[in-house]
Amino acid sequence: MKHLLISMAAILVPTAMLAQELPTAPYLPLDLAQTAAQKAVEACSGEGHNVSVAVVARSGETKVLLRADNAGPHTVGSSTGKAFTSASMGRDTAGLAGFIGGNPQNDGLRYMDTRLVIQAGGLPIKFNGVLVGGIGVGGAPSGDIDATCARTGLDAINAE
Repeated sequence: MKHLLISMAAILVPTAMLAQELPTAPYLPLDLAQTAAQKAVEACSGEGHNVSVAVVARSGETKVLLRADNAGPHTVGSSTGKAFTSASMGRDTAGLAGFIGGNPQNDGLRYMDTRLVIQAGGLPIKFNGVLVGGIGVGGAPSGDIDATCARTGLDAINAE
């Protein structure tokens, strides 16, 4: 019996050590999500736009939501939906809107999930080509401005 226990321990110890050395799945750290959101709010505020900024994880769950003073009530849902859409689809929401608009047969994409917001202002968050989340900005006078502010947030964390 003693020999059996020693043999089992000899087998299990290397396996346990190997399991600890395996890389973990890519994710978006909270501090980077906070930085990206803050910089995006600051970029839009600097231009006189009161926006909301949402950052979601790859799962679509909200990690950070910032709402500038005097941002409209609709901006929270807009920013969260744009971030969710970018994380879910792995692409920018302006490009997705253009893809659907130019291909009427793909209009059904709009209705796949009630959380999707297919308007400019959402960008995927990628590091080394790996999708880890999405950022969405809502409330500026145009989706292009929302997207520019989102890009500023991503640049602040060196995301693609």
